[in-house]
Amino acid sequence: MQSDKSMHGNADQMINKIKTILRRMSPLFILLVFIIAAQLLISTKEAPEQKADTAPVPIVDVTEVQQQTVSLNLPSYGVVSPKYKTQLVTEVQGRMQSISNNFVAGGVVKKGDELAVIEPSDYEADLMQAQASLAQAQAALEEEMAKGEVAKNDWKGYDGGIPPELGLRLPQLKQEQANVKFQQAALARAQRNLERTVIRAPFDGIIKARNVDLGQYVTLGTNLGELYDTRIAEVRLPLSNNDLAYLESVDNPDTHVSLSADLAGRVITWQGQIVRSEGVIDAENRMVYLVAEVKDPYLRGHRAEGQLPLKYGTFVTAVIKGRTVEGIVKLPRHLVRDNQVTIVHSDNSIELRSVNVVRTDLENVYIKDSLDNGERVSLTNLSNVEDGQIVKIVGEDSSSNQDSQDENTEKQLANAGVQ
Repeated sequence: MQSDKSMHGNADQMINKIKTILRRMSPLFILLVFIIAAQLLISTKEAPEQKADTAPVPIVDVTEVQQQTVSLNLPSYGVVSPKYKTQLVTEVQGRMQSISNNFVAGGVVKKGDELAVIEPSDYEADLMQAQASLAQAQAALEEEMAKGEVAKNDWKGYDGGIPPELGLRLPQLKQEQANVKFQQAALARAQRNLERTVIRAPFDGIIKARNVDLGQYVTLGTNLGELYDTRIAEVRLPLSNNDLAYLESVDNPDTHVSLSADLAGRVITWQGQIVRSEGVIDAENRMVYLVAEVKDPYLRGHRAEGQLPLKYGTFVTAVIKGRTVEGIVKLPRHLVRDNQVTIVHSDNSIELRSVNVVRTDLENVYIKDSLDNGERVSLTNLSNVEDGQIVKIVGEDSSSNQDSQDENTEKQLANAGVQ
């Protein structure tokens, strides 16, 4: 009886131990089940279908180029200055008696206009004295001529040969003749000095500055002011040594030039002519200077409606007409990068072509011997493009380009190693 109870107790203890072990091991069993399930799922999954990443086809606008004959114009710049300018100086001395209202900075005068008057009383007196001295000399000459006639009559009966010159009073006659010429010269000098008391404009011009005032005493050579000629204006235009190759003639660059400046809120243009080259290279900037002339810059002869004068001191930009060249393609500057343009072929593939740029100005690039008539150049700036890349043209039917796009996609897939 006791043995049955002990056996029954041992069995209960074993059962309790097994339950305890199972309870403690259950998390491990659960984890093991999840691991086995995960491995089954991984081993039975199907590989996803692989597709190549296709970049969107760029859309560009194009233009067809045409070769043309153009004048390779040369840009330059300069400051307008007068062709002639002079310092007005006194040739006599005295006190300033009057000054013209036009003799001020900015005053416009004509040739011969009276600008100022130096007090003339002393020079009027000198003129009267010179006139009196000349009259005396002429009277003495007439008297000596009469004495010579008397002496000639006295020597008529002389049989000793040719009468002496002294006897005929010829030396005295020559002296009086010389004295008359001397007094005539003195009279002319007195007349000129009197005329020089009136300061007149030597040519049509504009007063740059006036340096004297009314009542001021001036001496010989005093600077009264500065006068600029308004008949012809000059502009010195610098060009690089390479730019000279585009002139018709380097030694005689007789060509047209257009000058422009921003005046009164709008751009004004004047027409001029290149008249000469200074013929030397400036040591400071290594430039060669051409000289342009503009006639009647202040429009004193004729003035059209809305036209403005070309004032001295104006900074102008210039466009010099260069020599004419055939077979030139002109493109906007932004289409050419590193001397390359983007060509779009008939199959809409891209070509980055190096071109021969013969001239560049502020807006355009001139290309020669690089592009044929009818070739298409992209107007759209593309980044990171390669030769052979396919693009879509603005306004063009996309179906016509589908084959080339598919072919390009296949090439991209092959390059990526996708089967």
